[in-house]
Amino acid sequence: MNFQLSALSFNLNLMSDPQNQTDNGTQVNFDEAYLDMDLLRFTTAGSVDDGKSTLIGRLLYDSKSIFEDQMEAIEKTSRRSGEEEVNLALLTDGLRAEREQKITIDVAYRYFATPKRKFIIADTPGHVQYTRNMVTGASTAELAVILVDASKGLMTQSKRHAFISSLLQIPHLVVAINKMDLVNYDRKVFDKIVSEFRSFAKKLDVDDITYIPISALKGDNVVNKQENMPWYKGSTLLHHLETVKVDSSLNIIDFRLPVQYVIRPNQNFRGFSGRIASGRIRPGHEIMALPSKQVSRVKEIVSMDGNLDEALPGDSVTLTLEDEIDISRGEMVVRKDNVPNIGSRFEAFLCWMGEEPMNLSQNYLIQHTTRTAQVSFDKVIYRMNVDTLSREDAESLNLNEIGRVKLETSRPLFYDPYRINQKTGSFIIIDPASNVTVGAGMIRAGSTDSADEDEAEGKSFESGPHQPAESAEGGRMEAESEPDGKKPVSPNVTWEPWNIPREVREERNGHKAQVIWLTGISGAGKSTVAKALEKELWNQGMQTVLLDGDQVRHGLCGDLGFSPEERSENIRRVGELARLFFEHGNVVICTFVSPYRNDRDAVRDLIPDGRFLEVHVTCKPETAHQRDPKGLYEKAKKGEIEGLTGYDGRYEPPLEEQSIEVDTDDLTPEQAVIRILSHLT
Repeated sequence: MNFQLSALSFNLNLMSDPQNQTDNGTQVNFDEAYLDMDLLRFTTAGSVDDGKSTLIGRLLYDSKSIFEDQMEAIEKTSRRSGEEEVNLALLTDGLRAEREQKITIDVAYRYFATPKRKFIIADTPGHVQYTRNMVTGASTAELAVILVDASKGLMTQSKRHAFISSLLQIPHLVVAINKMDLVNYDRKVFDKIVSEFRSFAKKLDVDDITYIPISALKGDNVVNKQENMPWYKGSTLLHHLETVKVDSSLNIIDFRLPVQYVIRPNQNFRGFSGRIASGRIRPGHEIMALPSKQVSRVKEIVSMDGNLDEALPGDSVTLTLEDEIDISRGEMVVRKDNVPNIGSRFEAFLCWMGEEPMNLSQNYLIQHTTRTAQVSFDKVIYRMNVDTLSREDAESLNLNEIGRVKLETSRPLFYDPYRINQKTGSFIIIDPASNVTVGAGMIRAGSTDSADEDEAEGKSFESGPHQPAESAEGGRMEAESEPDGKKPVSPNVTWEPWNIPREVREERNGHKAQVIWLTGISGAGKSTVAKALEKELWNQGMQTVLLDGDQVRHGLCGDLGFSPEERSENIRRVGELARLFFEHGNVVICTFVSPYRNDRDAVRDLIPDGRFLEVHVTCKPETAHQRDPKGLYEKAKKGEIEGLTGYDGRYEPPLEEQSIEVDTDDLTPEQAVIRILSHLT
């Protein structure tokens, strides 16, 4: 691995040309149509001998994506080994040690295409000692295939890889229950493993999980459906790979250009080159250089194909500016009104890859985008038990262990939380003595005053990523009258208890207080449903308050824009306002796009258990675009609005177990109200 590149921004080095073929086995010509096809990067992971390499071999073989000489070679090797069937795993296990031991050690990349999509596969090792290789292989993936051996059940290493996939924010997981032929294609075995994984997955931050029973050795449900499992009505693995939505995690809102090189061929040209990590840029856009904070405008966007009208994530470009600004390698160009965090102290999840344990008294190097600095570890806040997803006390991290740590760098970094921006939220740790990469991390947030911030909030992976706080008796803590100390409080201010307690107000009102939070993309129908809901509750004699996004941005939040940070602040303010109305005994209906799950969960934690109902108002994107009640999509298409949720902005739908869904493609506003009322306490 190239230690000068970020192991979590890790760009794949294409070791050879993709071996893409058509259905008749002939090689695909790299014409314009091929180059325009979607590309899906996915990784295979799981425990030892679950059949990851065999699965990839089956995908390549059944989709006719291997050459005849390759097939002949593995047939000969299989015969020499005395195997009854052709060992398709040999297509990916390229090292001699791998072939001899019949295990995967290194990450093997393979490339193939079907008429619908191009693929890059990362076959990662299953052994515990090679977990660090799995982190490398999965870092750029948009989908992870977690294999489970049907004859063995769900193993710890499969849980470990699923947890790492969740940490890496891989948006799609496929749990492939392999070797169904060894259990006589028994549906009960499949259902049992699915039930176990679903129970485990409740603690993961993953929205899309698909379960497919397969036999990689026999070919069942990999590329073609067979007759051995008539009880399974879902798609084959290849069909799912061809149709899953890609680029859903691509950040095209927050413009970040880490500067790799300053080009000055003559006195008339000065350009700043790099690969756009996220966001988009156009000539005329106002930018800011970090760390100097000097401001200018983009004059030209120069590329190998000439000047561009717009550049997007992944584009390698050179920017020329209207003003002379001193910018060097390792610095960053951003939009003036959308600036990342700037700091030298932060917290991160870290996977330790070094043979020697982490040494808190040693200085290491950190590589973050194009910036290198010295770094030291303040402390290990906790280590994750990947089997139970619980936290454990630890003084250090050993090989392949994952924990949350505090770091301090010798000079400021320009970073975003990893959940928002994977490129600027990731880094690697390098041992300066050996130049070996010993750690790969995902930035969680800037450093807090308390190392036990999460514990004070009562959150833990043990109870799920967004579970409510618990009291000493094990029950959900009510939202007490007094703030719990985790909120920002003005200096020299003492909390004043409520004059009339909520319980007294509820008794007089004749109903419980409640917060109903409607979230969804623009045009989904949130406001229409919310208004109909409030009228129905009002007609039933209830005390109601309706908080609408457009209303609060005309006053309370009128000073905020639409950057991710400002969106979060908008929801934070609304959440506090909703809590005030709630404590006064009202049914509070909130209708906000609120695209980020963590922001909504922060509001949930303000309200007692059972009193917060999250409603995902959804519809097909084309329906929302056609409705376009405020003309926002039309403006976005014209380039007048950037980062519109539902068009080019990111939206994180609620977790199924924490919300109800109202699909306005299928339900009228009145029917939607009936569905919501049926879930109220």
